[in-house]
Amino acid sequence: MEEKILIYEKSVSGRKGYNLPETKKNASEILSAIPEKYRRTTAAALPEISESEVMRHFIGLSVKNHHIDKGFYPLGSCTMKYNPKVNDVAASLPAFTRHHPLAPCETAKGNLELIWRTAQYLGEVAGLPGVSLQPVAGAHGEFTGLLIMRAYHKERGNRRHKVIIPDSAHGTNPASVSSLGWTAVQVKSNEQGIIAPETVAAVMDDEVAGMMMTNPNTLGLFESNVAEVVKVVHDGGGLMYLDGANLNAHMGIFRPGEVGFDIMHFNLHKTFSTPHGGGGPGAGGVAVTKELEKYLPFPVLEKGSDGELFFNYDRPHSIGRVHAYYGNFLNIVRAFAYLVALGGRGLRRVSENAVINANYLKEFLRDDYELPYKAHCMHEFVISGSRQKKRGVKTLDISKRLLDFGVHSPTNYFPLIVPEAMMIEPTETETRETLERFAAIMKQIDAESKENPETVTTAPHNTPVRRLDEIKAARELDVASLD
Repeated sequence: MEEKILIYEKSVSGRKGYNLPETKKNASEILSAIPEKYRRTTAAALPEISESEVMRHFIGLSVKNHHIDKGFYPLGSCTMKYNPKVNDVAASLPAFTRHHPLAPCETAKGNLELIWRTAQYLGEVAGLPGVSLQPVAGAHGEFTGLLIMRAYHKERGNRRHKVIIPDSAHGTNPASVSSLGWTAVQVKSNEQGIIAPETVAAVMDDEVAGMMMTNPNTLGLFESNVAEVVKVVHDGGGLMYLDGANLNAHMGIFRPGEVGFDIMHFNLHKTFSTPHGGGGPGAGGVAVTKELEKYLPFPVLEKGSDGELFFNYDRPHSIGRVHAYYGNFLNIVRAFAYLVALGGRGLRRVSENAVINANYLKEFLRDDYELPYKAHCMHEFVISGSRQKKRGVKTLDISKRLLDFGVHSPTNYFPLIVPEAMMIEPTETETRETLERFAAIMKQIDAESKENPETVTTAPHNTPVRRLDEIKAARELDVASLD
């Protein structure tokens, strides 16, 4: 209890860390401007604290938290990579931050040009010409893409309501399908960890609206049968949807639209520099074929005959708005800065480096941890802690032990098709030295699981907060009460 008071109870009566501007109005004049029903009847219980103590409080919390600027963060499927600070600087420019979203287009020509160019660049990356930046998260992009799929079938009088989803897909895929009231049909990966065309053909019927595929999948493997799978779905009257969350592995190399994908979403907050895992907001733009452009959410940013940009609301086939205004604009600014800084060759190098880093790290770990799929991986890979579990050390224990070395854990227990799974994504921004240090730590933890497993099962040992009661933490969402 004393520790909690020391950390959180810093308020002292009469102390303040601000200066309000002088006013010639007295208190009664100020109060008269506020309707009586909105006035407080009791004083607000606000903390009274100096500015320096406020700063120390929040800096202290930030030091306790793990973040990408502090240490290695190999969270698989999430792309926790370093994002250049110059992109944050661009997003902080007053011309962007102070412009009101309801201001007329005539006063926002620069902002509209930035949105327009970003959409053009993303369309080029995807090989799909129609792009909307209105969705504000990856799952929101999925939902938007499925609404477009539904509009396509509805206009043709199709009563399709099923979507095929691999067992190696992201969990948001079946959730997005369910949000439409549709049915997810799961298909299993083969022994190589990818989807076989005949597996899709076995469930393809006239009730299937399309298929959602993550490529590379969550095992970190490229779906090399993708062209054949696309043909099966198209021949059956369905559309192909690409979950673009793993675009970090092949942008600049593989253009989904050229293989036959009809719809995809981008995770700007994973691939194109917007900080991921910082509490939001996200950005999940959607790209579609020429045929599906008419269904994009309105307003659609278009160029008139005079070359001026404007928002077109006259879109009778549109699925309608999916978000207020036009997406999270400052995240679009960050993505634009990232795209123009790297260019096409730079984006390709990002993908190449991400793939090299993942394979380099995988080779270090394959002898100490179970590697369920031996093929070359893309930007991430999955290992299993099954060997360590036989010694009494679970994957969760390994992840807790990593915290003692100042390293965040990989994704645990996902994908579900691998027991004791650890999904590791080093990204393109990590150095060889960082990867080798992480490999050395993982090897040390494996040795500890043989020689002194209690060191691992009781970890972490030197973090500000020790191991929590997981069940209590889930049921009682009160950080201060967790001992």
